[in-house]
Amino acid sequence: MMANRNQRRLRRARQTRIKIRELRTNRLLVFRSNAHIYASITDASGSKVLVSASTVEDGVKGQVSGNGGNVGAASAVGKAIAEKALKAGIDQVSFDRSGYRYHGRVRALAEAAREAGLKF
Repeated sequence: MMANRNQRRLRRARQTRIKIRELRTNRLLVFRSNAHIYASITDASGSKVLVSASTVEDGVKGQVSGNGGNVGAASAVGKAIAEKALKAGIDQVSFDRSGYRYHGRVRALAEAAREAGLKF
């Protein structure tokens, strides 16, 4: 039986998550939908969300032109998550792209977070 697109993506993400768990570092987690992009930083165990940002938040929504499903919106979310993380005392994370290819919105979010001072 063929797996659907989401199952294939999660299968790709599984190995990355195993490696991040071994490293015992905070994890920058990305989820994208057609209309929005979400980022959160969880603790090393993955059980607690430390900070989060998304295109549905009021602070980011004002910076975004159009809907939240474009590269500009992803850059705004990357900058917002980095600022919140640095304010919370988090400067080093492992990047979990959740099985998505590193291009487009995922890449824009990662590069904006790096430029804002987050290390990964």
